[in-house]
Amino acid sequence: MNRILKAVIFTLAAIYFLVDAIFMTVARPLANWTAEHWIFESLRVWIISLRPYPTLALFVVPLIVLEPIKPVAAYLAGTGHITTGVIVLVVGEILKLVLVERLLRVSRDKLMSIPAFAWTYGKYWQAKDWLQSVEAWQTTRHWVRLAQCVVRGYVRKARASHKLERVPLRGC
Repeated sequence: MNRILKAVIFTLAAIYFLVDAIFMTVARPLANWTAEHWIFESLRVWIISLRPYPTLALFVVPLIVLEPIKPVAAYLAGTGHITTGVIVLVVGEILKLVLVERLLRVSRDKLMSIPAFAWTYGKYWQAKDWLQSVEAWQTTRHWVRLAQCVVRGYVRKARASHKLERVPLRGC
């Protein structure tokens, strides 16, 4: 029974981290893009002015509100609303990760001054490091990188052929 429970927990953790890793490839550039806009500068200044515990409360809000998106999306997909489930998952995860990424980047030192947050953050990274050290994870990451290279190659070829079509033919 204990071995079955460990396998289920491992599978759920792997799925959780894999979904976050996939969406983080979109969320991190989007978070960086938002940080570059002056509109968000006053918001950043306000967040920096907060004390540690109000900052923690602000950090937890997107997690509490948007973390249930994964089971809701799974429920929608399981009940036949696959497109809606995928849209809910994509929008919710990207929004959550962008908000959490920006809040953590702006206030990491302040949050780490809270012992419970520092302990939880350390445990999160330990679990993530352990999961990433597993051979199945490394094989999956290898295949994901290979797929990304193939897709990038197709995109480059499509862009190159699109540019060639726009070039006026000389002598015609």
